[in-house]
Amino acid sequence: MTSSIPIATTIASSLGVEGATVELIGVVKDYGSHRALNSIDLKIKPGEFIALLGPSGCGKTTALRALSGLELVNGGQILIDGVDVAAVPTNKRDIGMVFQSYSLFPHMTSLENVEFGLRMRKVAKDERRSRALEALQMVGLGTFAERFAHQLSGGQQQRVALARALVTRPRVLLLDEPLSALDAKVRVSLRDEIRRIQTELGITTVFVTHDQEEALAVADRVAVMKDGVIEQIGTPEELYTTPASPFVADFVGLSNRVSAELSGGKVVVHGKKLDLLGEPMPDGPVTAYIRPEDVAIEGKGIPATVVASSFLGSLRRTQVVLDDGSLLSIQHDVDTRPQPGDAVFLRLKGAPVSAVPRTVNAPVAEVAVP
Repeated sequence: MTSSIPIATTIASSLGVEGATVELIGVVKDYGSHRALNSIDLKIKPGEFIALLGPSGCGKTTALRALSGLELVNGGQILIDGVDVAAVPTNKRDIGMVFQSYSLFPHMTSLENVEFGLRMRKVAKDERRSRALEALQMVGLGTFAERFAHQLSGGQQQRVALARALVTRPRVLLLDEPLSALDAKVRVSLRDEIRRIQTELGITTVFVTHDQEEALAVADRVAVMKDGVIEQIGTPEELYTTPASPFVADFVGLSNRVSAELSGGKVVVHGKKLDLLGEPMPDGPVTAYIRPEDVAIEGKGIPATVVASSFLGSLRRTQVVLDDGSLLSIQHDVDTRPQPGDAVFLRLKGAPVSAVPRTVNAPVAEVAVP
């Protein structure tokens, strides 16, 4: 594949992209009796890369479609550079869109596919061809202009779709799970390329995904959604280290759910007092959410038995069972190599935790898997 990095700055300048301010204010979307978006508020700065993250059915794609104009909203405002576009048709919103399905015209070459939007805008042939070639160079496909879709790999087809979205010089770029149909290695490579291009162009971008790793890797800020509302929005670091709710702690990253007690504002886990994240709660039984990297294997401490241990390249993840039957996942260096059946001792490192009230006999011996 031809590298696009040396010419990227020149191409970005010629494409003339300028990011817009985007605001969703009290946006409501109903499907019959089901409320898919429940008064969503979101402000995106010019050139910012925002990821909408959440499980299936949380409303993230609906929010993106509302922003694009593919879904009419039942209430609220959608502002682009201060102008309410809630009633403006999709083709008048100056938005570029890339979807999970590549949607390339099979009878057209890569160049013709990228040119299509410009042709619909009555752009002159010479300018249309020049801009389309520049967009293909931007995504690293300058030498693939005359190839048809069936002659391209999945990753290359998605790059053509990205070039087609960029060539019209939109103020906002919307990406709806554009990488989910690709294999893991190509997905990582293309997500990094998208982030590089977005940074160089300075285009305001909204990226929808259910993959937390993708969201944390590329976004300036991530909005975690649940049941049609935004649970928390913040930088990847903020979401991981200071989740605003147990849902965010559970969904972003890997968390152990452990039986604990809340006493005097502290979460007491196996005798260790930990600070509570989020709003204060009344004392009583709770379920605490503890990150695997916040538990260490030591020479003394909480007794446990190793169940399994997996080598993950730069780290090792080990699962243990405590005397009370609770399962914990521990993340540690690769030089420590516990074997199934080994007796070990654990130490909680003292990082703050999220917690939720728990009935006394509620089972919590489980580990959340991302």
